[in-house]
Parts: sequence; structure tokens; C-alpha cells
Amino acid sequence: MTEQPTTGTPPEPTPQAPEAPALAAPASEVPAPTTAPEAPASATVPKGRRSLLAVLRWTAAVVVFAAVGAACAYGIARSDRTDVPGLSTRSDGRWDYPALVRPTPPPGAAVPFAADNEDGIHYAGLTQLLLPAPRGAAPDAKLKLEKDSVVAVDTFLEEYEPTAREKMKQAFTDEGLRQIVGRGWTTPDGTRTRVYLLRFHSSGFVNAFTGCGRDMNLSGVNRIDADPDWSKAKLAQSAPDSNERQLFEEVPPVGDEQIKAGCIQSGDVQAVILQSRKDAVAAVPFHQTVILRNQLLG
Repeated sequence: MTEQPTTGTPPEPTPQAPEAPALAAPASEVPAPTTAPEAPASATVPKGRRSLLAVLRWTAAVVVFAAVGAACAYGIARSDRTDVPGLSTRSDGRWDYPALVRPTPPPGAAVPFAADNEDGIHYAGLTQLLLPAPRGAAPDAKLKLEKDSVVAVDTFLEEYEPTAREKMKQAFTDEGLRQIVGRGWTTPDGTRTRVYLLRFHSSGFVNAFTGCGRDMNLSGVNRIDADPDWSKAKLAQSAPDSNERQLFEEVPPVGDEQIKAGCIQSGDVQAVILQSRKDAVAAVPFHQTVILRNQLLG
């Protein structure tokens, strides 16, 4: 056999079969498609309903804010000022008295200073008219009381100088004194308070009583004068008062204790309020006691 020459056109390469395309993964191995994106509201909700939904959203927001605001306001209103940051008020020295309740007169009896009781007769029991002691105060162990808070005439006269007692005792007989009741207490600051109520037969006898005023001869007191702070406050008041109120204080020189006296004439009842304290009696609780004493008498 004759050999083929090595020169000339080289033989064409044998064509290779094309690679088979990769097989697709089975349907079970294909991951599930993610949640389809929501269609725009404009494509699914009519324009009228979009406006309605917007209004409802704003209304709900306003209602929520109003409810929160109302709850906050209620919480502040229910709290004491001292419990709310920024609204606390420094105490001015007033005592914490219980709420006052005026006694109900007997059936058919008029209240003091009513149109059919211009003389101011107090038909309620005299003990019911006593001012309650403030919270935190201790009963005055020095004040001698009989049954139902009754105070004997001699016990009451111990508040006055011995030289004035006999004359006052005779005046009680002549001026129609019916009864004396009293209550006393001592507060933690050392203030000793005595409140006496003297009931007479009529307001005319109360006007004649000289045991509470500028000339009262209190035991151990050299001289008393009008309470200057009370006088200033009284001048600023314009509302009329059916009761006559006078406040006095011991003026220097004073001993170890100062004493202040409050006098209230209310119809057939004379109130005598005495407060004493080492060095000086605080003005605020003294005025407070007199004012509350006056309110309870009507």
C-alpha cells in the first residue's frame, strides 16, 4: 500500500457532539416563592374608600391621644400637690384638722341667725359644737374635764389671775351663764391649745361678758394687744360676718411662753381660744384654729 504524503491540506477535525444542557431541578426541590408584594392601594382600593380609611386612622389617633390625656389629667387631679413633681407646695404651718360637720338642730328648731332665729340661739348640744383636735395632737392632760367635756367654773377661772376670779365668778351668776364645755390638745411643736365654749341665756348676756378682750386678766400675762397680722387681714375682708371675732397676743416682755387669745361672740355662745407655746405662738395655726372655730358656730 502506498503511503499518503504528509504535505497538503490537513484533515478536518471530527466534529464533537454538543454538550447536553443541564437538567432542570425537580419541582419538589424548587423553593416556594416568597409572599407576593401587595398591590398598591391605588390599584385595589377605590379612591373614595381610601379617603374614608385615612379619616378613620386620624380619628382613632385622636381618640387614643384624648384618652391618654384624660387619664393623665385625672391622675394629677386625684393626687396631692406634694405627690406631683413640680407642683409640690411647701407647708405654711397649718394643722391637719378633720372635716368639720355642723350639728343638726333638733326637729323644729332653727339654725343660728336664720330669719326666725335672729338672736343666734344654738339649739344643738354644746359638746357637738366643740372644735375637733387636729390630727397628730395629744389630749391636754392639764385640762380637767368632767362628763361630756363639761368644764367647771373654777377650772375655767384658772386661766385668769387669782385677783380676777372672784369677780368673774359672781358675774357668771349675774349674767346668766348656763354651761361651759372645753377641749384641749398639745401638738408636736409644743403648742398647747384650749378651746372653751360658754353658753348664756341670750346674746345680750354674751355682750356683757368681759372675760375675753383687751382687758382680760390672763394668768401670768402682763399685757395683751391686738394681733397685728389678724388686724391687717381683717381690714382686707369685705364679706360681712354674723360673729364678732377678736384676736390678741401677749406683747413683750413675755416669760418663757407667749400666749395668744381668740374671742368669738356668736349669739348665745362665747368662744374663748387660748394658745401658748415656748418663745412664741405661730400665727398660722392660731388664725386657722380661730377661723375654723368661727365656722363651726355658724
